[in-house]
Amino acid sequence: MKTTGNTILITGGSAGIGFELAKLLSRNNKVIITGRNKERLEKAAAELENTTAVAADVTSNVDVAALVQKLELEFPELNMVVNNAGHAVLLDLADEQADVFTHAEAEMLTNYLSIIRLNSLLLPLLKKQEESAIVNVSSVVAFVPGLIPTYSASKAALHSYTQSLRFALRKSSVKVYELMPPLVNTTFSSAIGGERGIPPAQVAQAFTESWAKDQYEIRVGDTEAVYRAYLASPEEAFKLMNRE
Repeated sequence: MKTTGNTILITGGSAGIGFELAKLLSRNNKVIITGRNKERLEKAAAELENTTAVAADVTSNVDVAALVQKLELEFPELNMVVNNAGHAVLLDLADEQADVFTHAEAEMLTNYLSIIRLNSLLLPLLKKQEESAIVNVSSVVAFVPGLIPTYSASKAALHSYTQSLRFALRKSSVKVYELMPPLVNTTFSSAIGGERGIPPAQVAQAFTESWAKDQYEIRVGDTEAVYRAYLASPEEAFKLMNRE
């Protein structure tokens, strides 16, 4: 797929991986970033080239409907969607005081169900374009769950859905990519030792390089090693990921 001259929507684009993706992609493409915090979103957009900020919560039916309508009216040439918005909670499944269901529900809505909704609503627009793409930002924990168990489950669901979506769209103009980072040093991952992770800019760079080569499953950094360990022995990979 071409890597310039696109019109790209990035959810969760005001910080972390989303912001770094927007920074790289906006150099040669038109970018729209979304997020819940309007002030932070507009501040991020002001730092970037060719970027428009549209405040929207991907978990809200009302916000998503308004976002899709705006895209159809103002950006009819939209040909790429990067589903990057995420939610994670550090919790112990054995803790009887933890509201596991509530946390899992929020994670599943943000990390999985909201992506299905947005993709489904934007597919008619994407299919009109000569070349188009959907990028789902997953995680290494899609293969091997770690310290954030219900988040891991939501990313495993996203990984499965992405494979099925890619197959379903194989005869269309829409290509489906999955970006799978390891631990990344962002505010989002600070609760699980994010300071030990790779910079978000490294994830963005890995994506742009793989995207140019039409590599559909993009395993960044240590994710590749974890994936290989998982293929060799799921049990040993699990132990490695969950060392006490």
